[in-house]
Amino acid sequence: MDNFWKLLRKPVFALAPLSGITDSAFRRICKGYGADVLYSELASSTAFAYQAQPTLGIVRFDESERPFVVQLFGHNPEHFAIAARFITREIRPDGIDINFGCPMAKVFKRGGGAALMTNFPLAREVIQSVIENTHLPVSIKTRTNVQGFDLLSFLEYIEDLDIKALMIHGRSYAQRFSGPNDIETTREARARFKGTLLANGGAMNPASAVELLEKTGADGVGIARGALGNPWIFSQLDSTRNGGSPAKPPRDEVLKTAHEHARLSIGLKGRRGIIEMRKHLCWYLQQIPGGKKFKREAVKLESIEDVAALVALAAEPFSS
Repeated sequence: MDNFWKLLRKPVFALAPLSGITDSAFRRICKGYGADVLYSELASSTAFAYQAQPTLGIVRFDESERPFVVQLFGHNPEHFAIAARFITREIRPDGIDINFGCPMAKVFKRGGGAALMTNFPLAREVIQSVIENTHLPVSIKTRTNVQGFDLLSFLEYIEDLDIKALMIHGRSYAQRFSGPNDIETTREARARFKGTLLANGGAMNPASAVELLEKTGADGVGIARGALGNPWIFSQLDSTRNGGSPAKPPRDEVLKTAHEHARLSIGLKGRRGIIEMRKHLCWYLQQIPGGKKFKREAVKLESIEDVAALVALAAEPFSS
């Protein structure tokens, strides 16, 4: 088995998974700005067991996106086994990740995501089922605590399993996506986990990402919301990794990137692509002076021509 995690330069800067966000179009944009590893959106293991076709759009990727990791959620070990075999054979990514951290109610109520971390024996069975049904490196993404079930105890329970990488969202299930990052737990996990460890949660800019890296002693950082409308956070972090200083992109680069992102999204998904792109355009517009006033137009866009017109308007000197 080729463990690509060992081949990555340190520190590693990964695009962490986000449902409805980290699709192929956005992944390609982030890769272009230097993201080291790309994760898919959350894909249901159960969907692969019953009807894989609708889920394929979530996990298919372009060769330019490598190394690419498919992230699965669910709670049934048999479904995970089926999904692992299918993904390994048909999708051929660089790795498979298991989600133990999603706090969304529709996932949690079905026993998936963070809920899976409250059942250690079942969680172990799930991990084993994936490892036994793929030759790809298997990784997991967790939270620090889920309803009293803590990460360090969880890691002790599964320490003998061949897990190649671990991404820790440094917040509890109750915190969801806000509040302080539990630096101490991630730092203690670093001392116990032998594979590649990525810290996650609250890395909204290069400074906070570097601070998270330094305080936790992790091998890298998983960036999710910090990349929304801001994919060049990866090039900025790459600059710091090489001893340079992160530079904010000029207005024209922001708008050019937004236009290219829209082109990719529409090319891959048609009308659904432009609808999904509206939120991304609002995030891009927040990055430029005076850009917020164009958000009302952004949420009404219907075509790539509309995007081009909005970009041209936002680029005009008087718009700032």
